[in-house]
Amino acid sequence: MSSAGNSAAWLVEAKARPFQVKPAPMWTPEANEILVRNHALAINPVNGSIQAFAWWPMDYPTILGMDVAGEVAAVGPNVTRFKVGDRVAGCAVGMASKRNSDNAFQLYTILQTNMATPIPDDLGYEKASVIPLGLSTAACALFQDSHLHLRYPTSSPAQKPTGETLLVWGGASSVGCNAVQLAVAAGYEVIATASPKNFGLVKSLGATEVYDYNSPTVLEDLLAAFGTRTCAGAFDCVGAAAWKPVASLVAQSKGNNKFVATTKGGFPEPPEGVTMKPVFGTTLKDNDVGKAVYEDYLPKALASGEFVPAPEPMVIGTGLDKIQEGVDLLMKGVSAKKIVVTL
Repeated sequence: MSSAGNSAAWLVEAKARPFQVKPAPMWTPEANEILVRNHALAINPVNGSIQAFAWWPMDYPTILGMDVAGEVAAVGPNVTRFKVGDRVAGCAVGMASKRNSDNAFQLYTILQTNMATPIPDDLGYEKASVIPLGLSTAACALFQDSHLHLRYPTSSPAQKPTGETLLVWGGASSVGCNAVQLAVAAGYEVIATASPKNFGLVKSLGATEVYDYNSPTVLEDLLAAFGTRTCAGAFDCVGAAAWKPVASLVAQSKGNNKFVATTKGGFPEPPEGVTMKPVFGTTLKDNDVGKAVYEDYLPKALASGEFVPAPEPMVIGTGLDKIQEGVDLLMKGVSAKKIVVTL
């Protein structure tokens, strides 16, 4: 590895700020990997929480970041899906692999081929960069055997409906936008929650009904909506505020899949008969879900327009030195947007 041509926004020690933009090695892709010249990076809440609280074990100095979109600069052995020059988006897995090569906040990132998708020529890098971690987290929750274990999604022609309904709590979040679309593509009806200003967005992505999660009667409203519907389980995309109502809904609804997937751990014991389990958004890299989503479904669905990158990117500037600004802005709270930095 040489350091010519690559730079990164380094987190030099635990809880350090700001990120320091300094040279980084030029990585070499191994078998089933590609090297991507990044053109757009999206920022996720986990980036700010790790910087602020150092809760994830890291070897410092380190690089953070998971969402990338750019151009293939090199391919490793055995790679047949991609070639140099291809436009791609993918989920960087450095949190799991512990390799700095596999993190997003740099000019060049290594991606596993089963965690990357080609993107259409008419899809800008900024919009494509909002997809990967939200998609990966939703896919882990919905399709892994360890979680909801739903049927895989397909692009056209549409699958025959399953006759089951999934609850997505937080449908306008980054993860929720992906979960709604993936579940619908798998043949499930989706009932979601969101703030009223985002009802239109969530319905446009395929949800049949959307309810205000801040309403004091939201649980009663959801129970009435599910009525005689068969519940396929639930996915909580926001955390603590959702745990009690989501678990209660699943416990009281018709259906055998008494399972709640959640993006946050630390929840109380769920009602008897209900299983609740947190999801880690990159575990699909090690099982068949990665291929099912990034290889078999997403390329065709993006090309046809069936899958829409959401939420909308909010581009705050260009250059690795904008990463800290983006992290800080996200930590203050952003609704139905994803913060993006271009390179």
